[in-house]
Amino acid sequence: MIQRFLLITTAGVLIGCAIGCGGQKAAAPIHVLIVTGGHDFERDPFFKMFDAMEGITWQEVQHPNAAAMFYPEKSGDYDVLVLYDMYQDITDADKQAFADLIKNGKGLVALHHSIADYNNWPEYEQIIGARYFLKETVENGQTIPPSTYNHDQDINVRVLDPTHPITQGIQDFTIRDETYGGFRVLDTIHPLLETDHPLSGKTLAWCGNYGEGRTVYIQLGHDHLAYENPNYRQLVLQAIRWVNEGSKGK
Repeated sequence: MIQRFLLITTAGVLIGCAIGCGGQKAAAPIHVLIVTGGHDFERDPFFKMFDAMEGITWQEVQHPNAAAMFYPEKSGDYDVLVLYDMYQDITDADKQAFADLIKNGKGLVALHHSIADYNNWPEYEQIIGARYFLKETVENGQTIPPSTYNHDQDINVRVLDPTHPITQGIQDFTIRDETYGGFRVLDTIHPLLETDHPLSGKTLAWCGNYGEGRTVYIQLGHDHLAYENPNYRQLVLQAIRWVNEGSKGK
């Protein structure tokens, strides 16, 4: 595991620990567990994005060690689960632990290629609200072709719900990123962003619930061009805050 903490100092005095300005207790930072593995990415700029987020601390766990963090013995060590993995191996016990984790109130933010996790586990689609098809698939007698991806695309992004806490303060923007096409989105989700890019699925980000847990999926986020985009950073930060606010016990 790798762990980094963001500390803020002013005039040499450490703030944000126990007491804030005016004698008020400072809000505890949101501790984020970031799951990686199964897909290469630009590590330094990706984690710098989280370093820059106010009120966030984070740690990384890589597969095959991630599943142990889904169980009650470890799940209390973090507030929000962020997926940035693309992994397929999961046991029946780990499936149950993961589903129970979210169902019982842990907030989940899934980013970019994590839409393709656990392609042979149907319940994962219900948890994040979508499925990316890694290969041709037959369902109910119908053949579904593999989903697609295209790098280095200029994507015009439209904000569908500017009043939602996840998208609040974000206006329509353009981002250089990877598109995904041909993935399936459930009609139970609440769409937040969309695009008319011909190589992309229409819906780019959404939120929902799985049991008591809040969930968010953001399709954007392939490399440093996305990580350094201020709109993307704000979107991810506000998604983390939103799922955390809805966590059980908050």
